[in-house]
Amino acid sequence: MSDSPRASRESPDSSRSSRSAGPDQRSGPEISLESLVRHATDNQVAWITLNRPEAMNAITSDQRERLIQLFSEASADPDVRAVVLTATGRGFCAGADLRGGPPAAERVAGDVARVIRLGAQRLIAAVLDCEKPVIAAVNGTAAGIGAHLAFACDLVIAAEPARFVEVFVRRGLVPDGGGAYLLPRLIGPQRAKELMFFGDALSAADAERLGLVNRVVPTEELEKTAREWAERLAAGPTRALALTKQLVNASLDVDRATAFAAEAAAQEINMTTADAKEGVAAFVERRGAEFRGR
Repeated sequence: MSDSPRASRESPDSSRSSRSAGPDQRSGPEISLESLVRHATDNQVAWITLNRPEAMNAITSDQRERLIQLFSEASADPDVRAVVLTATGRGFCAGADLRGGPPAAERVAGDVARVIRLGAQRLIAAVLDCEKPVIAAVNGTAAGIGAHLAFACDLVIAAEPARFVEVFVRRGLVPDGGGAYLLPRLIGPQRAKELMFFGDALSAADAERLGLVNRVVPTEELEKTAREWAERLAAGPTRALALTKQLVNASLDVDRATAFAAEAAAQEINMTTADAKEGVAAFVERRGAEFRGR
């Protein structure tokens, strides 16, 4: 997807100047963080677009923090009712930009765990915990944390050329950014191990077959399909969707009694919303419901 939709409402921090994106940007003029992670709201859908195509949208620490902020803002904003995460160029996200970090000899025990905990894991948690449905529109290669960023989204639409790569093993690394948590829950432990042990590129079609992708479309239809899905979600009962997302995400970590109790509590909370009352009234009156996200 080469362009993000035009903004009807800009991000609150869009006027602030920012540091350059990373080590590869330092030799040239300063590039604003807002241009490297674009944000626009259109028809109650927040569009977040990674825009560093020359680096296959590898994420720097500054970009990561902006993504976390944007997901947090989308979660809290009642005028945002769905989110689309996408990218420009040939790649969706090549993973974390590791350039510019301290040499291994300078690390102190605990440094790496702290960086992962406060960095990649916070980013994945921001997607999982967002109270609005999040669609990943994967335009190209998603590798490492980039793949996990897509898998953390609620729905994944992939362009036909997209590839997913658990690249960590190729670098002699353990998967991080929630990979060992997400993948077994999505496709089972044996399939997850196969992807993580070998690090082979997985085509969009194979990812759909395994259940990692909801839909594969031609590249030229990616934005259109993502927009259609997002606008359908934005017209839905927003709080009911948020509670449903929480129930499903938690379901594999709890026993049946806990899951059933959470389900009953969620429905109790949901029945106090205006959308639930509208939905019931529309059913009784035999008309289409008009949800307002309240």
